[in-house]
Amino acid sequence: MSTEKIAFRMFLNPGCVEEYKQRHDTIWPELSALLKTAGVRDYSIYLDEEHHVLFAVLRRTAGHTMDTLPAHPVMQRWWAYMTDIMRSNPDGSPVVEALPCMFHMD
Repeated sequence: MSTEKIAFRMFLNPGCVEEYKQRHDTIWPELSALLKTAGVRDYSIYLDEEHHVLFAVLRRTAGHTMDTLPAHPVMQRWWAYMTDIMRSNPDGSPVVEALPCMFHMD
């Protein structure tokens, strides 16, 4: 199965590291299922503790439906759940900045 790797960053509010970790350690099964159904694979999020920046990288399948996720009620509930600990947009979605690949080696 062909996949595309993408990377992006998000922004954690200061003092929220443990809460962010706890919420992801107990991620909702319906959210995990939704992401998988949308074609998300091999999804990892790392933390730059000094700057409160979250660095995410994931693979998505050809024909993924990630663009439909913002309209899904489960995704909207997750965003609402996370707004108190992350920088968020007015619609509740996290502030996300795409990161272009500058180097890759297999």
